[in-house]
Order: sequence, then C-alpha cells, then structure tokens
Amino acid sequence: MSDQNKKIPAIHLEEISRIYQMAAGEVAALDKINLMVEQGEYMAVMGPSGSGKTTLLNLLGCLDQPTAGRYYLGGEDVSALPDDQLSEIRNRKIGFIFQSYNLIPQLTVLENIEVPLFYRNSHDPEGFKRAIRLAEMVGLGSRLDHRPSQLSGGQQQRVAIARSLVNDPLIILADEPTGNLDSITGQEILSVLREMHRQGKTLVVITHDDSVAQHSSRTIHIVDGHIKE
Repeated sequence: MSDQNKKIPAIHLEEISRIYQMAAGEVAALDKINLMVEQGEYMAVMGPSGSGKTTLLNLLGCLDQPTAGRYYLGGEDVSALPDDQLSEIRNRKIGFIFQSYNLIPQLTVLENIEVPLFYRNSHDPEGFKRAIRLAEMVGLGSRLDHRPSQLSGGQQQRVAIARSLVNDPLIILADEPTGNLDSITGQEILSVLREMHRQGKTLVVITHDDSVAQHSSRTIHIVDGHIKE
C-alpha cells in the first residue's frame, strides 16, 4: 500500500490556465501549464515580477482556482471544489510559510504553532505535544511563552515553519521565506528547510533569489505564464 502511495505525485497540474478579466481585456497569468512534483521533492519556482509565480502559488495553495485545467493534490482533483472544501484541504494538506511570517501578535510561540489545529473539526490530543516538539526542532523550545514582538525576524520565521508542519501536511509552500531576513539568518532558515526535505517533506519555494533556489533539488522558471525548466 505504501509503495502504491509513493507513486502518486504530490502535485499534478494538467493544462492549467488562470485568466483574469481586466479593463483592457483578458490577461493569461498562467497559460496551459503542466507540472508534476513528486512526494519528497524540493522545488524552487523563479520568475520576474508579473511572470505568474504568485498566481501559481495561490493555485497550489488552493487560495485560487484555475480558469481551465486540472489540479490533482495527492491524487485528489481540487480544481473545482467549493470554498468550504478548499478550506478543509488547505488545513489538512498544505503548510504555508510567508515572507512576512503572518503570526498572530497576541498569541505565544506555542499558540501560534497550534493555530492550524484549532481549525480541525476532530480533537487531536497529540497536537499540543507535537507543537512543543516542533518548537524544539526549530530551536525555540525555551521561548514557548514569548510573543512575536519579543522575537527576532529569524525566530518568527522559525515559528512559521513549525506552524506549517503541525498538521503533517502533504506539501509545504514557502513564499520568499528569507525575503525579510539578513543573509546569515536567511542561511539558518534555509538549513531548517533542508532538514525538512531530508525528513521527507515536499517543498515548493517561490523565490527571486538564485542563492535560495540553489538549495532545492529542482528549479523551474516561469516566464509570461509558461514554465521553463
């Protein structure tokens, strides 16, 4: 059974297009793209501003839906699901890491890590213990009661990484994860991402930085809504 599951790609896009209706007419942010990301792969996505990489991230994260084509997430067609089902998919199968961290200022480190657990319908008695283990994994075991304002940028991003893992998602999507950090702290965050990859996590990192992309096992470039590898 496990061997069969391994053959199912984490991400499979078939002829995906995303067209926006603008005052000047239609704009194709993505134009019939095909993409396969295997489970356990570490992929970087690069491209200039306006190339379509943010649109791709929103589609992969089920924050937006394609105008045409099919998106299979772990073998499940999520292309045209209603909003409530997409919300459930995001919580269950996708972990997000943002450039601006997106932590809740009033919550502690531990509570921020636990946020995705609050949205689960089922009670998860192991969630609290898992959140503590993840805080320790990212080097914040001694700061569980601290709030974001008491942390450095790098520490806040470590909280965001732990939060992305707490639901054991199928894929992790990182949007410019080192964009707000100095180079030394950025390298520390990239080391954490590499460790996640070594542990078998599927990572997709959106970046404009070649030095960030070099840490991935594969890089794709988006130009004018088309993928070039």
